[in-house]
Amino acid sequence: MADTVLYEVVDGLATITINRPDAMNAMNTQAKIALRDSLRAAEEDEAVRAVLLTATGRAFCVGQDLREHVALIGTEHTMSTVREHYNPIVRAIAGMPKAVVAGVNGVAAGAGLGFALAADYRVVADTASFNTSFAGVALTADSGVSWTLPRVVGPGRAADLLFFPRSIPAQEAYELGIASRLVPAADLAAEAESVARALAEGPTLAYAALKESLAYGASHTLDEALEKEDELQTRAGASEDHGIAVQAFLDKEKPKYLGR
Repeated sequence: MADTVLYEVVDGLATITINRPDAMNAMNTQAKIALRDSLRAAEEDEAVRAVLLTATGRAFCVGQDLREHVALIGTEHTMSTVREHYNPIVRAIAGMPKAVVAGVNGVAAGAGLGFALAADYRVVADTASFNTSFAGVALTADSGVSWTLPRVVGPGRAADLLFFPRSIPAQEAYELGIASRLVPAADLAAEAESVARALAEGPTLAYAALKESLAYGASHTLDEALEKEDELQTRAGASEDHGIAVQAFLDKEKPKYLGR
């Protein structure tokens, strides 16, 4: 049986690839465990400086494998996957102190949309699409979508997209802010890797602080956010990377960051 999730680390960039193309990368239990564990491995590996999350085939991820789900209906495991798999996956993407780029090669629906929204940056093929999907199968949002989607598109538009699921084409997704960068489908793999590698080679401590400050600011007052900025900026200012950046600026050279 082919691996449902592929994991590779090259020069500080961990590439995690959902690999169930025949099922449009729907998430069965094996794939969910493999994705969760791969993300945790990337977070814990000090050699990993950034993460690229992408997929094989014509879909990014269409969410839950409904064939497996139907077999579990009526058992104690019917919805335990949210707690055991989806929540840890989204926490790992959004919470790890490393930049995560989603290379969205095709449709991202349900949990697949949640994974993409949890990433820090989304490079999207012009043939891709997004769909909340949940209400279409009489379910509510999971995989962090109730938190991430309103912050990206606004609460009113999020309610519309959740109550009335539909396919959101790539161009509209870009206009809504769901897609960070839109590229021709043929260029998706190279462009997504280029973006992720640029982050892997950049000031990773600063990126980690930016992730922390954005998450903190989303649920705290302005005064609290200002205090957090002071704390994080003090830490960043004392880093070797900051010294390297300043000296490189003075020397008119490209900085080579160390991640410390």
